[in-house]
Amino acid sequence: MKKYILFISMFVWFSGILFSQEDQSQTDSTKIVYVFNIFREIGSTSWIHTEKAFQEAKKMNACCMLLHLNTYGGQVVFADSIRTKILNSDIPVYVFIDNNAASAGALISIACDSIYMRPGANIGAATVVNQTGEKMPDKYQSYMRSTIRATAEAHGADTIITAKNDTIIKWHRDPKIAEAMVDERVYIPGVIDTGKVLTFTALEAIKNGFCEGEANSVEDVIENKLKIKNYEIREYKPSFYDGLKGFLMNPMFQGILILVIMGGIYFELQTPGVGFPLLAAGIAALLYFSPLYIDGIAENWEILLFIAGLVLIGLEVFVIPGFGIAGVSGIILVITGLTLSMLNNDAFDFSGVSFDEFFRALATVMTGFILSIALGIYLSNKLFSKGPFARVALQTTEDVKDGYIGVENSLKDLVGKTGTAYTVLRPAGKIKIDDEQYDAVAEISYIEKGEPVEVVSFAHGQLYVKKKA
Repeated sequence: MKKYILFISMFVWFSGILFSQEDQSQTDSTKIVYVFNIFREIGSTSWIHTEKAFQEAKKMNACCMLLHLNTYGGQVVFADSIRTKILNSDIPVYVFIDNNAASAGALISIACDSIYMRPGANIGAATVVNQTGEKMPDKYQSYMRSTIRATAEAHGADTIITAKNDTIIKWHRDPKIAEAMVDERVYIPGVIDTGKVLTFTALEAIKNGFCEGEANSVEDVIENKLKIKNYEIREYKPSFYDGLKGFLMNPMFQGILILVIMGGIYFELQTPGVGFPLLAAGIAALLYFSPLYIDGIAENWEILLFIAGLVLIGLEVFVIPGFGIAGVSGIILVITGLTLSMLNNDAFDFSGVSFDEFFRALATVMTGFILSIALGIYLSNKLFSKGPFARVALQTTEDVKDGYIGVENSLKDLVGKTGTAYTVLRPAGKIKIDDEQYDAVAEISYIEKGEPVEVVSFAHGQLYVKKKA
């Protein structure tokens, strides 16, 4: 009986292993396709979403990532960061252009392993423009030309040897065509004439090697283009915090926060005790450092540098007369703390931080700092001289002609009193009246120590005496 029970137990155990392995094999055969939607202007929020999406895709062991793209462009600095992330990705990255991949969107698309476009979609027009749509100077275009060429070159080329032993390099994505999307001076026979910036339709992009085919949907790309049959779509869902962090880490908004921090400190020094400017500066500092600290970008010591700078500035203003080493050191520490907090360094190791990243961080901080000084000077006159804060700011002056003096007025009462010379008056010295010492000046000649004196006048905060006969 025991043998039968043992046999049944082993059969059940062995069957469970087989079924679990079968279930596991079924699970393993289902491939995860990670879909990341970019339906907005390329900016700080897009970059933060991109970082999170790549982290999640890697954690899920996705077989590939599919960007679902529809954008008119955005900020080059964040587009460059996204394209670098794509080029360095261990996971294959494909893009489905749903409608537009203009400007920064074109750069991102060209970085992907394969490009698929909806019929009627466009890619190109990557000229760098400012906020009003005007073309930026050539130094900006030069950087974009180089970047988009390098992105196209990253996909490699085939070397063809002709019958005449001529070597021809056939690029998978022609860098010259990519450059024509930026520079209207580029001429490519049969593709683009000079004076025009290149933009491809889907069919034109296919013809010139900048699109692997047309598709009507994400599923169409996965099933009919990538030939993935047994798959599961996992889509990136940005959290509220991700969106908020993207907004707070926008360089323009960070510049505004720096302006509020510096401006708040300036106004508080102009009207000590008001409180509101200092409160605004504190809130701005919290909004500035919080997302950077939570993400591990801002180190503890960098925030301490900022705080130490504020302490030194406070000491210079309220404790140490004049404006010297403490004040200058404080300003340097504040600027250093704000700048370094924006860099993704590892403690004191800055080897992974490029010069461009450092320069952008410093430029953001210095722009906010300079604007805060200029705006502070302008608004201090508007607000505190004639504006709503005029009543809390000191507006009057105490001139000597109006009877104001900077010394104790009770010394006038000593006129006519007698005492002795506590020191030699040559002509200045000290006198003693009723066991109290006072500074005094001999009106005529010198007066020796111990001789009797009489106070004859008080003027400009000074006692004048003569030898008592």
